[in-house]
Amino acid sequence: MLHVDLDQFVAAVEVLRHPELAGKPVIVGGRGDPTERAVVSTASYEAREFGVGSGMPLRIAARKAPDAVILPVDAEAYTAASERVMATLRAQPGATVQVLGWDEAFVGVQTDDPEAYAARLQAAVLDRTRLHCSVGIGDTLVRAKVATGFGKPRGMYRLTAENWFAVMGDRPTIDLWGVGTKISRRLAALGITTVAELATAAPEGLMAEFGPRMGPWYILLGRGEGARVVDDTPWVARGHSRETTYQQDLTEAAQVEEAVRELAVQVLDDVAAEGRPVVGLALKVRYAPFITKTFTKKVAETFDRELVMARIFELVGRIEPERPIRLLGLRAEMAMPDDAREGHTPTRSGW
Repeated sequence: MLHVDLDQFVAAVEVLRHPELAGKPVIVGGRGDPTERAVVSTASYEAREFGVGSGMPLRIAARKAPDAVILPVDAEAYTAASERVMATLRAQPGATVQVLGWDEAFVGVQTDDPEAYAARLQAAVLDRTRLHCSVGIGDTLVRAKVATGFGKPRGMYRLTAENWFAVMGDRPTIDLWGVGTKISRRLAALGITTVAELATAAPEGLMAEFGPRMGPWYILLGRGEGARVVDDTPWVARGHSRETTYQQDLTEAAQVEEAVRELAVQVLDDVAAEGRPVVGLALKVRYAPFITKTFTKKVAETFDRELVMARIFELVGRIEPERPIRLLGLRAEMAMPDDAREGHTPTRSGW
């Protein structure tokens, strides 16, 4: 199976739209104004050489790369480009495509020469979309996904059971797909710092730390094991979320209530379009300067908009009074169909 990852996707789309930016440091984020509160959505390779990375405050990115061109996010353009790429992948002989987001997908195919197939796929994507991609080849989804990082940019790499530990064994656990900073720190507190150590860890210790399901799962991840079949079942969102970073801190209760109500209207409109009941809520609050809290509440299955709104404002009641707020986010979880494959909305961030 293959994992296809478009190289610097958002920045690459912008360079196609503005050819004069080729070879220059390009940063995309917010409304393209570094004086506003916003974060970097993506940075070109040239901008990354200055230390600019996704999720970095835009004002800091502008300081690191003062000559960079900073552009606003244009989700519609990126969605259109992504759809062209995914259509190209689906058009490949024998391909089963599982979309992971705007810029990546798994491709399942039966072939005796996966490198040759990957090369043809890269050529097809470049020919039809003018975008470059990297390809990871693996005997599990995990290995294919991790392999892509070794192929970037514009290349390919293969990871299988035969070379997994030779390549990954001594690497830090954070290099694994599904292990972020927080999880790697928790693993390090257990004395587990490398992939090989995770792969051979005692299940009991990890189950005590992460629970009976996630503990063994992390061990499998360390071994590169997991699903071996690409599933093209259309994904179904578990929930919908919206969030807003405010250019001026919210300092009054009335301001907070109005802001939450605006978010709630947007989220509940998204949920209504799905036709599924709400079963849970989460309110994210980022106090100034940068302390984030998330409040959650389970909800008995309901389509009652007024009831959901009332539950949302119960969460609002947990906000610390008189603390300035720079960001609010709201998420509504929905009941899942029995035959659904869970997914996420790739154009939403922060949840």
